[in-house]
Amino acid sequence: MMIRIRSRDGLERVRIDNPHATISQLKSQIESQLRVPLQSQTLSTNQNLLLAKTPDDWSRFTDMANPNSPISTLNLTHGSMVYLAYEGERTVPGPAVNPAGSFGKKMTMDDLIAKQMRVTRQENPHCELVSFDRDAANAFQHYVNETLAFAVKRAGFMYGTVSPEGKVEVDFIYEPPQQGTEESLLLFRDPEEEKCVDAIAIGLGMRKVGFIFTQTISQDKKDYTMSTVEVLQAAELQAEGDLKEWVTAIVKLEVNEDGAADVHFEAFQMSDMCIRLFKEGWFETEVNKDEVDPKLSKMKKDVVLGVKDTKEVDNDFFLVVVKIADHQGPLSTAFPIENRNVPVSMKALKDHFNRTKSLSFVKRISDFHLLLLVAKFLDINADVPALAGCVHTQSAVPEGYQLLIESMASAS
Repeated sequence: MMIRIRSRDGLERVRIDNPHATISQLKSQIESQLRVPLQSQTLSTNQNLLLAKTPDDWSRFTDMANPNSPISTLNLTHGSMVYLAYEGERTVPGPAVNPAGSFGKKMTMDDLIAKQMRVTRQENPHCELVSFDRDAANAFQHYVNETLAFAVKRAGFMYGTVSPEGKVEVDFIYEPPQQGTEESLLLFRDPEEEKCVDAIAIGLGMRKVGFIFTQTISQDKKDYTMSTVEVLQAAELQAEGDLKEWVTAIVKLEVNEDGAADVHFEAFQMSDMCIRLFKEGWFETEVNKDEVDPKLSKMKKDVVLGVKDTKEVDNDFFLVVVKIADHQGPLSTAFPIENRNVPVSMKALKDHFNRTKSLSFVKRISDFHLLLLVAKFLDINADVPALAGCVHTQSAVPEGYQLLIESMASAS
């Protein structure tokens, strides 16, 4: 007999050879025929199951919870409908196709692959929570708000730690050389400078954990969370970062109920499917932004979205929301920040040391942006991680480093 299965992916069918099969056997057939893992399945004869949002909500549908119950006790016969909810994603193989003379259509290998590429929403992020160091987040948003007035885009790489539970803590933001306009953001990445950044991060016990960028005031009027260009840039950097907890953060102005503008942070992960599509070259990257809807990503080939084939995917399908918190991290952000309108000079180092005379030497250099300036004059493999290591442990800085940094400050 044939049982109809309706899920978030549409209507499908499962063949059952034994009309007295148990619910467990039905689940096994769904796994083998529809590629939905048995342990992920929740079944019910109640269509409201498809309106439930979370596994906790699904657990309230218990009419098919006993794996040993025969399906006949639920009056399931040939053609009956069963509703299916499941977590995660699946790949559905396309149908076997036989050419049928002049009236049939031979399917190419590309057609078959496209039939297998099903785009669904990813319910849960790999990152449980992202927490921003208050000073680092404020230094970034203050610049784009007060100096740039959210008129042009700005970005940075976020560095920090990842806990075993998937919590990301962002403790500093590195802003690479870049050029932002109202619509676009070009990163002029400096490999040598990024090596210094990574060496400092190693000494601090941190690593690159994400990407942060701003949206401009003009984008506030658009009906998308992230534009197609932003999705492509975020996917490229997440794929490069190769960290499953990688976070993409957006900073923007939002008008509140009183008509005033508030700075607003949002955090996302690009879905596993988005990264897979990007790595495998499915995205159409050469698009004329004046001719396309910025909330839709164009694909080079059809993908399966719900029950239809399409070359356009709403960008929201690729975004997985991440919860946000804040904390007070171990570093200060009093030192001028790199690659902004005014170059950071040694005079800034001298001014910083004059301002912080009352602090211990290790406290005076506990600032990523100061360490980055100093790192360019040190051995990147030994000295930079060692100096950052002193900051990490808040231990005494060796006299040689101390004399060198003080002489750099006094020479300006």
